[in-house]
Amino acid sequence: MAEPLVFETMGTVVTLVTSLPLDPAVADAVQHAFRTLDERFSLYNPASEASRVGPDRTALASASPEYLEVYWAAVAWAEATDRAFTPHRPDGVVDLSGVVKARAIQAAADVLVQAGLSDWCLNAGGDVLVAGTQPDGTPWVVGIVDPDDRTALWTRFATHPGRLAVATSGIQERGEHVWRMASDDTFTQVTVAAADIETADVLATAILAGGLTTLTLAQERYDIDVLACGRDGRVWASPVFTGPRG
Repeated sequence: MAEPLVFETMGTVVTLVTSLPLDPAVADAVQHAFRTLDERFSLYNPASEASRVGPDRTALASASPEYLEVYWAAVAWAEATDRAFTPHRPDGVVDLSGVVKARAIQAAADVLVQAGLSDWCLNAGGDVLVAGTQPDGTPWVVGIVDPDDRTALWTRFATHPGRLAVATSGIQERGEHVWRMASDDTFTQVTVAAADIETADVLATAILAGGLTTLTLAQERYDIDVLACGRDGRVWASPVFTGPRG
């Protein structure tokens, strides 16, 4: 196993593990993929396009094609989840962070593929995308943190074709950072495994926000596996997650 690449971006830590040593130019390109999107879409950077457009929807008319492409993708996800996922905050600000991190992960993955790397694991703040296998030929395994004990693992998920992306959304570390639908606060942590990182990330957020209704909708509309923990300790789990906390 090569030395991992670790760097901070988008308010989180990214870790890239590869089976072969990473060329410095490729490492720079991976970081650039995150940095480019962060510079455009960060609401914490007063110089970003998001900081100009986000607070005033009338500014969408003058937004760049790159911004609008992500905005309309987020709107499409809102429609697909019956508004459980939304790019529009209650205060009216357009916030595309629910899509942007996944886009950055995928952009970095594209760099790796173009560089000819076939076996790697990319983890951005607990949202994971993998390719191939570990050096010993076994699948990449994603650990899912216990929602009641952030120092312990709840369970593990072995990735495989069709389930190369795993994303988790919860309230333990960032508090109530999603906008709940009505009073549905059923879940405290939701993990979704899917074929691609954007589907996994968006649906994890949507299910956390929309509760049981959105969980049912997402499972009907998408090919995913879900592991969700309720405030009362109940667990909703796809069969592949048999034995959480084990």
